[in-house]
Amino acid sequence: MNIREQIENREKNNLSKYATLSEKSLGRDVYEKECEIRTCFSRDRDRIIHSKSFRRLKHKTQVFLRPEGDHYRTRLTHTLEVSQIAKTISKALCLNDDLVEAIALGHDLGHTPFGHTGERVLNRLLKNGFEHCEQSLRIVEKLEKNGKGLNLTKEVRDGILNHRTKGNPFTIEGKVVRISDKIAYINHDIDDAISAKIILNEDIPIEICKVLGYTVHDRINTLIIDLVENSKDSPHIKQSNEVKEAMDDLRKWLFTHLYTNNIAKKEEKKAEKLIEMLYEYYSQNLDLLPQEYICLIDKNENVSQVVADYIAGMTDDYAVNQFNSIFIPKGWEY
Repeated sequence: MNIREQIENREKNNLSKYATLSEKSLGRDVYEKECEIRTCFSRDRDRIIHSKSFRRLKHKTQVFLRPEGDHYRTRLTHTLEVSQIAKTISKALCLNDDLVEAIALGHDLGHTPFGHTGERVLNRLLKNGFEHCEQSLRIVEKLEKNGKGLNLTKEVRDGILNHRTKGNPFTIEGKVVRISDKIAYINHDIDDAISAKIILNEDIPIEICKVLGYTVHDRINTLIIDLVENSKDSPHIKQSNEVKEAMDDLRKWLFTHLYTNNIAKKEEKKAEKLIEMLYEYYSQNLDLLPQEYICLIDKNENVSQVVADYIAGMTDDYAVNQFNSIFIPKGWEY
């Protein structure tokens, strides 16, 4: 019996009856020989961590566009925080940590530069629309490794696709990541907004604080403990009615006081125009796309989608640099 098989045996003996066992995975689209040391889900986690798309997350917007302070969240730090929260819940419920971590680390790979601002622009420009969760799946299935994709298991790909609120992952681990994403961004966006002096902690409605807590730490702790207590020995991930209502109210309050705040979002119109102009430029100059994207077009991939693939993969800084290189005149050099 090799090490992987020993780990799989430990899963059978120690995990919840509702957990997804590695040896019961629905597998990959392209057959691969199993690793002697790692389970299929831990291999998926490693592939995501070593991908180019994962590394680019460190220079992509979470809420504040290209913040100058060192301590504001980026899409990468958000991803790591989602993973941490999801693993805490997973361990408490005796679920498959490797599957949870793989889904969490891959869930936001498809985010555009400038966060949801870039996503809205591409959604408007593409005939079939654009959603970052679908783009995340496209990245791991087709775009990574020069068009080969990462060949991840079906469970991980399903969790990545369905991490949004309206999604419905078929594994309980995917459901853990979906709620962990919301717990993370609500509370960490508040933390960043307080640092930016957009809001004060005292601004949060007292009715919400009485239920969830008065600090970021206390709110995250309350949400995790409530989720674990209500989901034990259950095939479902559930919150108490009181806590769920308070979290929903906090999310609605954030949309009014942060996500649509004029100060926090004052640069978004510029970012929208930048994305739109880059999209139009590369749509008219396909030969200037990197070779890996030209190869996709040669394989009869939809041209508009491929242009969107290139732009969606850009970091904030790279998008700005490309815009400057294309549209901003340079000074004369002799």
